[in-house]
Amino acid sequence: MDKGEPAVFTLDKTKMPRCRRLFQLLLFAVFVLYMGLLFYHNYYSRGSLSQQVPLKGRPLLKKHIFERTLSQQPSINDQYENGLSTEVSSATATIRPPATTLDDVFISVKTTKSYHSSRLPIILKTWFQLAKRQTWFFTDTDDEEFQLKTNGHMINTNCSSSHNRKALCCKMSVEFDTFLNTDKKWFCHFDDDNYVNVPRLVRFLADYNPREDWYLGKPSIQAPLEIVSKDKKSMVRFWFATGGAGFCLSRALALKMMPLASDGKFISIGERIRLPDDVTMGYIIEHLIKKPLTVIDEFHSHLEPMKFIRKDLIEQQISFSYAKLKEEWNVVRIDGIDERFDQNRFLSLHCFLFPRFNFCPNRRKK
Repeated sequence: MDKGEPAVFTLDKTKMPRCRRLFQLLLFAVFVLYMGLLFYHNYYSRGSLSQQVPLKGRPLLKKHIFERTLSQQPSINDQYENGLSTEVSSATATIRPPATTLDDVFISVKTTKSYHSSRLPIILKTWFQLAKRQTWFFTDTDDEEFQLKTNGHMINTNCSSSHNRKALCCKMSVEFDTFLNTDKKWFCHFDDDNYVNVPRLVRFLADYNPREDWYLGKPSIQAPLEIVSKDKKSMVRFWFATGGAGFCLSRALALKMMPLASDGKFISIGERIRLPDDVTMGYIIEHLIKKPLTVIDEFHSHLEPMKFIRKDLIEQQISFSYAKLKEEWNVVRIDGIDERFDQNRFLSLHCFLFPRFNFCPNRRKK
């Protein structure tokens, strides 16, 4: 090249194939990297989606949330201690409460001096034998004979022996306060003309949680009772479970009733509304606390015809009663012991349910 002439650059044709190959390799590497990322993304997305698709009826939960949720669930032992269960109660369609035993139940029987010798012996011979430690008799006098026969479970309420409103509320008040002073989960009241199917009662209560508000029983009237309100300007309507069939209250509900009904206040409310004990109980629970009665058809009083209880359904019933109406007995129709010695049919009823007792005819194992 001469001095003064412009410089001319030429491409070395021998180097072009090498550059082209490098460029092609670079493009191929980028393509492979891109395809790898695309494949990884698609695979990861499918895997994540399969983890997130919920099973039928279950909510969609991301894996880390699901694991955290599981870690927060109580163990089986914790569920038992806290009164939880994964089973569902057939009666309430709620989570089944912890197992209920006979020792969880406080059974009170209202009686009076004039009925000690005529009504208590049949109870002591039959169903009392199945719940000696759990059953208490509330009366209006001291009675050494029956105090001994009940193993010290006769309580003199010091209430009047008459059958008037105040006397009945007085006894119920003592029953209620006595229950509150125990650690029992259920308060079940019955009269001295009731037969109680104790095992059935316990199985029945097992469907209800005593930590919830439960008023369980059966009314004896066809429509809610109506009374004039305190201000006499309106009517108060409420249901009540008849004491003649028996009823049960959960401890949770009884504790809510304490400010209104404990320490004699039950008597005061009964006097104010001028109604007897079972009606006063319904007034407090349904009207004042606003907890409705749960009707249980398996409770029975002498106000209904006992003869209509079918024999094949007897084992499912909780309470029975009896009454003599003129010359006819209102009793369960069941064979067994001679009617001359078992007019109220409680002996025959007991032998039907528990035939192993030694006084039962044709004693057999069940």
